[in-house]
Parts: sequence; C-alpha cells; structure tokens
Amino acid sequence: QVQVVESGGGLVQAGDSLRLSCAASGGASDPAVMGFFRQAPGKDRELVAVIRMNGDLIRYADSVKGRFTISGDYTKNTIYLQMSSLKPEDTAVYYCAVRINPLATTYLSSPGHYTFWGQGTQVTVSS
Repeated sequence: QVQVVESGGGLVQAGDSLRLSCAASGGASDPAVMGFFRQAPGKDRELVAVIRMNGDLIRYADSVKGRFTISGDYTKNTIYLQMSSLKPEDTAVYYCAVRINPLATTYLSSPGHYTFWGQGTQVTVSS
C-alpha cells in the first residue's frame, strides 16, 4: 500500500507564495505520475498540476499557468508545487495524487485515474 504525505499549506495574503510538498512511499513500484489537485467548497476536484516521474511531461491547469511550478525529485518519489502570486480563488484543499502505472496523456487531468491520495492540505488566500 502506498502512503502519500503532503505538507506546506497555510493562510497567506493575495500575492504571497507557498510551497507544497508530497512524498509517496511503501509501494512495490515507483509512481509513474504524481500531481496536485484541489477542491474548493461546493466544487468538483480539479487538476492543478501533474508530472510524469520520468520527466517527459508536465501539465498545468490554465488558471495556474505562469504562477505555479511543479517539480520532482524522482529519487525520493517526491514532488513540489511552488505557488506564487496567489489569488483568493486559489483557496481550496490541495490533494496529492499518485498513480503507479503509466497514464495516457488524455487522462492526466482526471482524478478518477489516480489510485492513491494524500489527506489534503488547506490553502487559504485572503484578499
């Protein structure tokens, strides 16, 4: 069973920065894909950013392009999300998602294709 542990959320003001971390451990194989999704109250869980752990693809939601950067330490099965120029609409619970098996590009944005999830970390951006 894969354990997924996130850290780094908090309360910040608009324009500030935060860095989230996510580490996956305990699996028989290394993850093929890891990423962050977020869910605001009353809304569906949505993609923020994902990365293939072989480094050949990164995808961002349009709403965060140019402000957020995802990166990975493949030797540690760990990813980071550097969030800059935060806006109140970025307020949500951020979840780390892990998939062990390879995933076609078409499905990278779909939460249903990720097997393991972290407990979630709250990010609140005040105006």
